[in-house]
Amino acid sequence: MTGVTQPTSEPIGTPVTPGRWPEVLRVFFLLGLTSFGGPVAHLGYFREAFVVRRRWLDERSYADLVALCQFLPGPASSQVGLAIGLSRAGYAGAAAAWIGFTLPSALLLVLFALGVAGYGDVLGSAWLQGLKVAAVVVVAHAFWGMAKALTPDAPRGTLAVIAAIIALSLPSIWGQLAAIGLGAVVGLVMWRQQTATEPVHLPLQVGRRAGAVALALFFLLLAALPLLAIDGGRLIELVDAFYRSGSLVFGGGHVVLPLLQSEVVPTGLIGSDDFLAGYGAAQAVPGPLFTFAAYLGAVITVQDSAWLGALVCLLAIFLPSFLLVIGVLPFWQALRRRPAAQAALTGVNAAVVGLLLAAFYHPVFTAGILDTDDFALAAVCFLLLAVWRLPQWLIVIVGAAGASLIALIPSALPGLG
Repeated sequence: MTGVTQPTSEPIGTPVTPGRWPEVLRVFFLLGLTSFGGPVAHLGYFREAFVVRRRWLDERSYADLVALCQFLPGPASSQVGLAIGLSRAGYAGAAAAWIGFTLPSALLLVLFALGVAGYGDVLGSAWLQGLKVAAVVVVAHAFWGMAKALTPDAPRGTLAVIAAIIALSLPSIWGQLAAIGLGAVVGLVMWRQQTATEPVHLPLQVGRRAGAVALALFFLLLAALPLLAIDGGRLIELVDAFYRSGSLVFGGGHVVLPLLQSEVVPTGLIGSDDFLAGYGAAQAVPGPLFTFAAYLGAVITVQDSAWLGALVCLLAIFLPSFLLVIGVLPFWQALRRRPAAQAALTGVNAAVVGLLLAAFYHPVFTAGILDTDDFALAAVCFLLLAVWRLPQWLIVIVGAAGASLIALIPSALPGLG
């Protein structure tokens, strides 16, 4: 079919090439412009872009990365993106992936903080609901693809459903960790005797020494910044507050809200109304929810510069993710080759499918499908994505335009209202 990007023929696991960073930047910038729907939807966009279409890594390696980032504090989807950029083009690729995926939403939120973007009516507009419908379709498609690959038999399918029930019954990081822990234990018990296979290697330029340095720096900053902030002035205080928030949050961007609120509202850095207005605007833009930090930094204004404040807070909240991904991946590469680790990962990957199923139901489906019109639009978008294989960015446009058109029908035909 014309107009549809076909998968590349480049072999999976191609060695790291630093010169590829412009390609990484371009692809992630497009994702940053079109990835609506939150972290679970982002993982769906990534799978389609890097596993299905471009074949930068295989299904199992991608699932292993997702499982690893579920264990790490910080924004899981951004960490997966960092790891993909790192494996594609080294440190330059990791930076390019982060900049491309983060820049669009960060700029929009800073403009909103400056009063340039009129978001007041956008938050309740029909097209925003259409973006949520598109996110439902993207997550459903990603879930189905990962389920077929990672739960191909009855035991793993059952484990995925149990993990979903646990995650829905305990809607916190403890529920997610319990589901993943159960998957690891079941994997060790049920698949320990299976023949170990050599996983596709994720090419990295990061050695264990560099990884150890990154982990040491992560913990050093976590311990030292609160001490430096005592007499360090406003700038160091903000770096400390946002670095700790990025280091201690599990479960994605929505969970960082109470941490950031406790850091900036009671201290008088920002009013409660301004805080909630910015958080609402963050729901209306694509990309990672952690870019909310750019809005807060712009409002707080470091040294009378909103742009400097946004940059400082944005870098501080994402720095832990950089250090953790660079620090953990070299050791993860070796660990995932061991038979016991492979058995545990077999169960963990099935549990991750269950977590995706739980997240698909709430909050993606419950927020995206509110009536029969939304369901009909979702069905059309799913047909275009799964059968006609239109690219995901076009599905986003169809969802927004379709919802806007549906909203106009009652006013155009008053008898139907």
